[in-house]
Amino acid sequence: MEVPTASMPDVAFLLIIFFLVTTTLYMDKGLGLVLPRVGQTKVVPRRNICNVWVNAAGEVAVEGEIVPLEELREEVARRLRANPKLIISLKVDEQAKYKVFVDVLDELKLAGATRISIASPEVKGGP
Repeated sequence: MEVPTASMPDVAFLLIIFFLVTTTLYMDKGLGLVLPRVGQTKVVPRRNICNVWVNAAGEVAVEGEIVPLEELREEVARRLRANPKLIISLKVDEQAKYKVFVDVLDELKLAGATRISIASPEVKGGP
């Protein structure tokens, strides 16, 4: 007894169509950031800038003082209450894990920081 294989390409084609139609694609939305226009610069007083560093080991420092990630939200919220014009300058070591960067950015946003500057660190090593 022989198995008929004449309709096998048709079946394969129908399966491909079925999977194409029923499969949903996950579209990563990325980070919702508003970037300044090209060439747009503004002088900001030093008292309105709060530096947050993340080193290669994933440690977070606010103005040179190491702060656990769990306490970052409250620390930044406290500083924002003291100075509503505060701009957070986030500097992340290029060796730091991307997940740490996103976690820190999330904590800053949850603390109420709406003005966040993402800058490259000038000095290697961080905190």
